[in-house]
This record gives sequence, structure tokens and C-alpha cells, in this order.
Amino acid sequence: MESPILIEIKNLKTHFFLDEGTVQAVNGVDFTIHQHKTLCVVGESGCGKSVTARSILQIVDQPGRIVEGEILYHRPDRLAAFSRREAMSNNNGSNDNNASETTEIIDLAALNPRGREIREIRGQDISMIFQEPMTSLSPIHTVGNQITEAIKLHTDMLEDEAREHAIELLRRVGIPRPDERFDTYPFELSGGMRQRVMIAMALSCNPALLIADEPTTAVDVTTQAQILELLEELQDEFGMAIMLITHDLGVVAEMADDVVVMYLGQVVERGDVDSIFHDPKHPYTQALLKSIPRLGVSRNRQRLDSIRGMVPDPYNRPTGCMFGPRCDHFMPGRCDAVNPPPIQLGPEREVNCLLYEEE
Repeated sequence: MESPILIEIKNLKTHFFLDEGTVQAVNGVDFTIHQHKTLCVVGESGCGKSVTARSILQIVDQPGRIVEGEILYHRPDRLAAFSRREAMSNNNGSNDNNASETTEIIDLAALNPRGREIREIRGQDISMIFQEPMTSLSPIHTVGNQITEAIKLHTDMLEDEAREHAIELLRRVGIPRPDERFDTYPFELSGGMRQRVMIAMALSCNPALLIADEPTTAVDVTTQAQILELLEELQDEFGMAIMLITHDLGVVAEMADDVVVMYLGQVVERGDVDSIFHDPKHPYTQALLKSIPRLGVSRNRQRLDSIRGMVPDPYNRPTGCMFGPRCDHFMPGRCDAVNPPPIQLGPEREVNCLLYEEE
């Protein structure tokens, strides 16, 4: 049985109004995030993944703004969720994901980005791990000060209680001597340590959704594996959903329950991870999967497949299908004239491609 819906995005459009013209960074995105599940969003740089994530939290930089669409947050009953986690721990970890209650549905896209309601949701209900922790953490405030700020903002904890909670979070994310690290500055820590601090800060108020924007970009492969393993452990412990933005399809295969493939501000395919990897439908998804290096291929001295061309300039978007100029299945007179609508292939399985129009 499917887990309850947490976030439902419908026809989301986020545009940037510049002197050179309008950049349609996100242009009609639809997908769903389920409670306790991991959704991976993949695509090349410039496809609108990070802007989509920032739109959920209403932290899109000016001159960008949401111009259309809905971001429906099915707010869980936090007290009931806490009671279930307590019962789960007493029942040796058996978890009933379908026993979630929703107290209200909030359209995040309709909220004032500077209003009180969205500020209460940011950091408490929905948290985000940003791509580069060095630029996301304040260089003039200690690690502990930045974590406790979020705790005191969203809870009733006093200074001493917030400090103890922050130290415990640092210990939980694998930082050695957390009581000492509490008083250090971000520039005194390694990239992996800073990323763990960001994770601790994001988890400080037990969010329902954790958005991780390329959380392993600036770290080595060993630290990357540790961080991904940590995210999985914390997801089991806190019962949160994860929206993971990544270029690494190996990470997607390991972490994802559901996958959304984006190209030039649009979703071109979405489905469960097994369907996407074993039966990709959209030519762009197929090209992404073909570009993954495989063990044993070097023995045959075969060249690694690549996607021809580049993501188009946002000021010069192609007519019709956005992927048409790079597609091996391009149909003149059709693909350059029609922007494919979503075609339903099954439950939670969609593709935007004219090749499947008859289906």
C-alpha cells in the first residue's frame, strides 16, 4: 500500500525576470513526495532541480518568483507521528507507514515568502541541506550558535537545553568530540564535517521532509558513502521523507524509492526506481543511463556514450519538445511543433514524449 502524500506539486512555474528577458527556470512541474519515502530528482545542470527545491521553501532569490501552480503540503499530525515512533521503538522497529494523519493542507506557493506561516514551516516541518556547506554556514558564528538558533526559534527549549540537544545531534551525525566542536567555527572543519553540521542543523527540529541538494558534491567518495548511509539511518530513525537532488545515478539506484527526471525546467519522466532503471521510456532518461560507466566495458575499448549537444540557452528555448534538438528519435513536424503532455503509463508512472502518444 502506498504511503500517504506529503508534498503535491501541480503545474509549478518559477520564472526569473531579468533585463535580458524571462528565464523559465521551472515551467510546469508536477510530482508527488510521499511520507517516509525518498524521491530523487535527476538531470543535467541548469534543468531546474535546485530552483524547484527552493520554490518549496519559498527561498527563490530575486528577481525570481513563483508565477503559477500549487505546492500542497499535507501537514502531518506531529504529535501522532511522535507517538507512532515511540510505539515503533517499543515494537522492535516495526513501522506502519500508512498510519499517518494529516491535520491540514497548506498551499506553500500561495504563502508570503516573508510571512510568519512559511517561516514556521522552514526548518521545523521542511529542512534543506544546501549544496555547498561553506557558503551556507555563517563564517562569523560558531557551529553551536547556528544549530541552537534554529532550535530556539521553533521550540520552547532554553539555552542549556538547546545546547545539549545540539551536542547530541552533532554526536548523532558522527562528529567526534561534539562538545568541543560545538564552539568551533565552520572554517575550522573539513568539508565532510561541515556537511555533517548542515545535516545536524536540518534535523534539529525533526522535519517531515528533508531536502538534500547535492549533499555529497564537495566531499570524497569515502565521505560520500558515509553521508548517504547516515541519511538512510536518520530517515529510519526520524521517519522523514527525503527529496534528494543529484547528478549521480549510482546514488539514485542506492537511495531512491521514486525518481523524477527533469530537463530544462520540466519533468520528462517519473516513476519508481526499478521502472526508471530497468525500463526507461523517455529518450533523455535512456541517454542518461547509457552514459554511466560500467565494469568490464574498458576491456572492449568502447567509448563511453554521451548525450550530444548541450542544454539550450534559457533565453533561446526550442519550440515543441525541449529535448527535441538532442533526441535520436526526433520526428520533424511533430517534435518541433508540440510540447508533449504527460502520458500516463501506469500508477505513478508518467512520460512526456510523443513516442508513447498512442499508448
